[in-house]
Amino acid sequence: MFKHNDTVIPLDTPFTINGTSYPSNWLRLTSLAEKQAVGITEVADKTSHYDDRFYWGVDNPKQLNDETVTPEGGTPYVQKGMKSNWTAQVKDTANKLLSQTDWMVIRKVERNVDIPAATVTYRAEVITEIERLKTAIEAAADVPALIAIVTAQNWPREA
Repeated sequence: MFKHNDTVIPLDTPFTINGTSYPSNWLRLTSLAEKQAVGITEVADKTSHYDDRFYWGVDNPKQLNDETVTPEGGTPYVQKGMKSNWTAQVKDTANKLLSQTDWMVIRKVERNVDIPAATVTYRAEVITEIERLKTAIEAAADVPALIAIVTAQNWPREA
């Protein structure tokens, strides 16, 4: 980012310094020495980034737990927090993974055809992972703990 006397000069925007007008492409076309000659300095951009799955903005986390909200003169309702939303997402993932082999379970029940051992193991691993995730999400004390949990999902690969 470029500044002149603590005033930010945006790229691709015309500007005036000491009565001299500069075109919008001047900052891109000139050397650092030319910029410094008119009093323009380059400073590091302090823009912070955040993960919008967990934060509304820098240092502004989304709601972690469910909360009952009562609008003025309205009916109370439960506003879902990230724990509920992430639990629903991991359950959905588990259901999608299991649905690929559900037909084998139905075949076993209806016609007594054995389910391959690798499939039984895979389904057990999916169920183990969803239970681990649900328990960990519920126990998350804060947003960083929740981030650590949901970014370390360890779904098994189908055999």
